[in-house]
Amino acid sequence: MDTNNLVQTILVYALPVLFAITVHEAAHGYVARALGDNTAWMLGRVTLNPLRHIDPMGTVIMPLLLLFTTAALPGGPFLLGYAKPVPVSFGKLRRPKRDMVWVALAGPGSNFIQALLWALLFVGLQAAGVYEPFFLGMAKAGIQVNLALAVFNLFPIPPLDGGRVMVGLLPMRAAIALSRVEPFGFFIVLALVVAHVLDALWMQPLMHVAYGVLNLLIGPLLAAVR
Repeated sequence: MDTNNLVQTILVYALPVLFAITVHEAAHGYVARALGDNTAWMLGRVTLNPLRHIDPMGTVIMPLLLLFTTAALPGGPFLLGYAKPVPVSFGKLRRPKRDMVWVALAGPGSNFIQALLWALLFVGLQAAGVYEPFFLGMAKAGIQVNLALAVFNLFPIPPLDGGRVMVGLLPMRAAIALSRVEPFGFFIVLALVVAHVLDALWMQPLMHVAYGVLNLLIGPLLAAVR
């Protein structure tokens, strides 16, 4: 990937990524507030201001470094990043074990909704006769980024959202055992990503399902446009 293509890729993905992580984190805080925990609200994290959610290392430096250093790999660029996690005091939730499931699902759920909106934009641009590659590419990037973020975060190891869902659903003893993995969860997930295990056994199958659901929802509209 030459420099021009790399810059264009960054520009195409920048806005979708910014929206994806901002709405994802704000959704956690909003649902937590609705279920009794005002922690994120009091700290100003229930907001669509991206500056409140961006982590300089995880949101900017790490993804850019990985993009530049892995762009020429046969499988394409390898990207990994994170935003500042929204603080949630699960003990303040009205029904902590049940409500943590809804708080955790709020992030991936918001990403699927965003993917649907980007897909509708993609269809709308074509319906309006707009075939500018940059805008169509941004809409496609919005779909891809949001579905990938939703699927990745649903992986059932804490501190990922899927891990918190499992903690909320499992019997107490098993939930406590799984919650103890959280301090090491990021390193476990990173190792699985580097070994391509997460991609092969989790990301690819679930991304296929997610795209299938999205196609069912917007397929008729896309067919009408074409």
